[in-house]
Amino acid sequence: MIDLDHFQEVDIRVGRVRSAEEFPEARVPAWKLSIDFGHELGVMRSSAQITHYPREALEGTLVVCVVNFPPRQIGPFRSEVLVLGALDPERGVVLLRPDGEAYRLAGPTAPAGLRRPGAPGACRRP
Repeated sequence: MIDLDHFQEVDIRVGRVRSAEEFPEARVPAWKLSIDFGHELGVMRSSAQITHYPREALEGTLVVCVVNFPPRQIGPFRSEVLVLGALDPERGVVLLRPDGEAYRLAGPTAPAGLRRPGAPGACRRP
C-alpha cells in the first residue's frame, strides 16, 4: 500500500491524442499514441493497450496520463507516458477522461480534495 505523500508525487496530466498508429510489433495488441500536453511538456508518446477503441475515436480525444514515470521500451517503441484507464470485464481497459473541455492541457492535476484551487499542482481551469 502507498501513502498519500507518495501518491501526491504522481504527475497526472490531461493531454490530447494527436495520432494513433498501429503497433504490429507489440506482443499484446496496442496503439502507438502521440499525445499533446501543451507548451510545458509538448508531445509525448505512449503504447496503450486500448485496441477496442478505433483510431477515429482516439484521435482528438482528451486522455488522462501519468507523465513522470521513467520511459519504457516496448519492443522498438519508447513509451514516455502511461495512459490511465480502468479495467472493464467485457471491454478491457476503458480510458479515464476529464469532464468535458474544462481542464487546460498545461499543468498538473490532483485528486479532488488534495490541493486547494490555485495551489501548486492543483487542477487548473480556464
